[in-house]
Amino acid sequence: MQYRRLGKSGLQLSALSFGAWVTFGQQVGRSLARDLLALAHERGVNFFDNAETYNNGIAETLMGDVLADLRFPRDSYCVSSKVYFGAVKNPLPTQRGLSRKHVIEACHQALHRLRVDYLDLYFCHRADPDTPIEETVAAMDTLVRQGKVLYWGTSEWPAEAIHEAHRVARENHLVAPVMEQPQYNVLHRERVEQEYAPLYDAYGMGTTIWSPLASGVLTGKYNNGVPSDARLAQPGYEWLRQGVLGLGDESIAKVRRLQPVADELGVSLAQLAIAWCLVNPHVSTVMLGASRLEQLEHNFAALDLLPKLDATVLKRIEQATA
Repeated sequence: MQYRRLGKSGLQLSALSFGAWVTFGQQVGRSLARDLLALAHERGVNFFDNAETYNNGIAETLMGDVLADLRFPRDSYCVSSKVYFGAVKNPLPTQRGLSRKHVIEACHQALHRLRVDYLDLYFCHRADPDTPIEETVAAMDTLVRQGKVLYWGTSEWPAEAIHEAHRVARENHLVAPVMEQPQYNVLHRERVEQEYAPLYDAYGMGTTIWSPLASGVLTGKYNNGVPSDARLAQPGYEWLRQGVLGLGDESIAKVRRLQPVADELGVSLAQLAIAWCLVNPHVSTVMLGASRLEQLEHNFAALDLLPKLDATVLKRIEQATA
């Protein structure tokens, strides 16, 4: 495993991390979750990502139970939560958003579900147009000073809102956001590479990127439609299926043009896509999801590909996905 600093902070995260989104409590039950986390930790993963809204809090409860079962030393891993959407269906106004009330109560609830005394990373899952940024920054500062959160950040915030959060923190001597959690893959690049470009030098922000495989599109398994045994074909994933298929035929054409590059390197499309994300120096960690042990093991091999991604190979990837 390789380790990278989370932006300008001193926290070292594994280059590949493990997340519970759309799997824990749905495709993944307790036994498999235990095996997946055990394998990840054994391979050097030290960051496990979660959120209040993942399966309405069930994903955090499951991860917390498994972490308690496995008894990893608490100082050997980091765990996160995210706040905004709420942990119940049809949340009341005080059960969602980034008000001081919900930010603090959601943190306490996540600590209970994850069975930990503090969150290493705590993300504002989206920007909240109904709450002043000053209130949210102050609430996060409170949690950090209380020792309940070590680092706080944002997820899919507009760059303008992140600039504003830093201004508020600087002018009021509050703790500023350290990281952003955006989607990033070879088909989805603009926000990380262009919109956020000023943030890296100005504030030293790191990124914990999600969906390196574009929800499976970059594995090539959807090149000829949706297989009956694929995640997108399962009940309850209709929303994800619509989003993935909405990428259009051009995205599938790009994936097909990438296949020869992967073949010549002797790797899978998935390994190529994950390794490509890691080439970006502003990516602190690439979050993997998995519903099978062999899938997770396979994706870890992306690290071995990094030395082969020289300028010539990267140019071919650019040409294939232009």
